[in-house]
Amino acid sequence: MDKPIEIVILSGKGGTGKTFVTSALASLAENAVFTDCDVDAADLHLVLTPDIYKTEDFASGSKAIIEQERCTLCGLCKDLCRYQAINFKNNQFEIDEFACEGCGLCAVACPAEAIRIVSYNNNKIYHATTRFGPMVYGKLGIAEENSGRLVSKIRQYAKELAMQKGADYIITDGPPGIGCPVISSVTGADLVIAVTEPTLSGWHDLERLLGLINGFKTPVKVIINKYDLNKQMADNIERNLEKSGVTVIGKIPYDESIVYALIEGKTIREYSPDSQLAKQFNVIWNQVKSSIYEPDSI
Repeated sequence: MDKPIEIVILSGKGGTGKTFVTSALASLAENAVFTDCDVDAADLHLVLTPDIYKTEDFASGSKAIIEQERCTLCGLCKDLCRYQAINFKNNQFEIDEFACEGCGLCAVACPAEAIRIVSYNNNKIYHATTRFGPMVYGKLGIAEENSGRLVSKIRQYAKELAMQKGADYIITDGPPGIGCPVISSVTGADLVIAVTEPTLSGWHDLERLLGLINGFKTPVKVIINKYDLNKQMADNIERNLEKSGVTVIGKIPYDESIVYALIEGKTIREYSPDSQLAKQFNVIWNQVKSSIYEPDSI
């Protein structure tokens, strides 16, 4: 391969089994780099148990700070702050870092020039190794924004690492929904695997996600998780996808062993390698690889 194939696993909402699917594929992919771009609630590391060798801060925005020795306690900043991020405590004005939006009005208005706007490094990017290969992932700080920029940075590091190591694949556990971090995850990806559930809301969420993916002209395949809880709905989803030219590459049954595997921090192939479920993921991974090498598919 001239470059690694980037596969992103997405879902229209949280809790569909996206991370479980990602971990199962990670255990099958040889010579791959892994990322978790669900920076608001990263949890792939709970299964892959990475050994972190480097941590770096990532600035997602700006915050105001007050230089107390210069502050004259005039209170103008508090009066002007529309986010109510400035409070008077312990005989001084203090910035609530979770409420401050870094707009800079207080710094401009302060007659004593006691307020500065600084970069706020409350997000983390982790570089790690796992039993399946290298991993890059991030975590967004409490009440932080710009998750899309953080996702882009994680993907950049993963691509650089994959090129250095000559990896064949980058497998990404993407964020749920259709928001900014999802857009950052899909942009430039080679293949999307969308995970859904056999419910009316699951189909609605999948439709919205497919609409987003189609806007990027990215090939997409679908996995229906817990399909046997509502086989009629699962069949309806599959028929609707077929009309749209989207292939279902796997229908995963409800299986409590998935829960026990996750509790032990294992993939299904590690927890129960001879089970039908583990064998099914072998079939799914083979279909993924086949779709990658289909003419004009990438």
